[in-house]
Amino acid sequence: MAYTNILLENKDSILYITINRPDQLNALNKQTIEELNKALALADVNPEVRVIIITGSGEKAFVAGADIKEFSSFSIEEGRMLSRSGHKLLFDFVENMSKPVIAAVNGFALGGGLELAMSCHIRVASENAKMGLPEVSLGVIPGYGGTQRLTQLVGKGKAMEMIATAGMIGASEALQWGLVNHVVPQAELLAKCEEIAGKIVKNSPAAIASAYRAILSGYKKYNAGYEAEIKEFGQCFGTEDFTEGTSAFMEKRKPVFKGK
Repeated sequence: MAYTNILLENKDSILYITINRPDQLNALNKQTIEELNKALALADVNPEVRVIIITGSGEKAFVAGADIKEFSSFSIEEGRMLSRSGHKLLFDFVENMSKPVIAAVNGFALGGGLELAMSCHIRVASENAKMGLPEVSLGVIPGYGGTQRLTQLVGKGKAMEMIATAGMIGASEALQWGLVNHVVPQAELLAKCEEIAGKIVKNSPAAIASAYRAILSGYKKYNAGYEAEIKEFGQCFGTEDFTEGTSAFMEKRKPVFKGK
């Protein structure tokens, strides 16, 4: 089928998915999320696909966040539905796939971009990669699993620091904290992902799927955390801080938050 915002290539049992919105730094909008869902669903039942590599077009960004213009005027309930739909269509979907998904993080992975990378089973970053969850600078919280998966990967203290400061960390620090598996020069990024994928395709797909189900079962206790995230994300849409934060972003000025 035809896609507008993603590119697909199937080679040597590996499906390459490239998010192709370079003018928007590959930001995730509704259409892109839906296209990724369709491509991944087809890949999960395709016996010719054994591993999936997701990356962003160009050299600047993997995914530099969500498309804020799409939801800046949402109500509380619309905010909750945005989060819940995103979990179902993409972020939870990726994590629960039976086939290994590798994120090739080629530059900025911010907000929804980092949340997508964290949903993948393995993360490889280029040396110029920058990662962060800047949502609180917009008056909202990470709403696509970021509060939960970041904590699982780097621990509570570092997750709370990263989210509260809305800051970015570089690839070497991300490696130190276990946020990524490997860091390589940008020119070697796909080659490293292919090296890992090549080792995976030699092994039993059924056994890998079984192992992944077993690993993820240990995190089922976090389901309540995801529900809390969806609720709190939606609540943010009813605050003055959210209105100020998103307005300031689109007007390219610094926000003035009042805590209301």
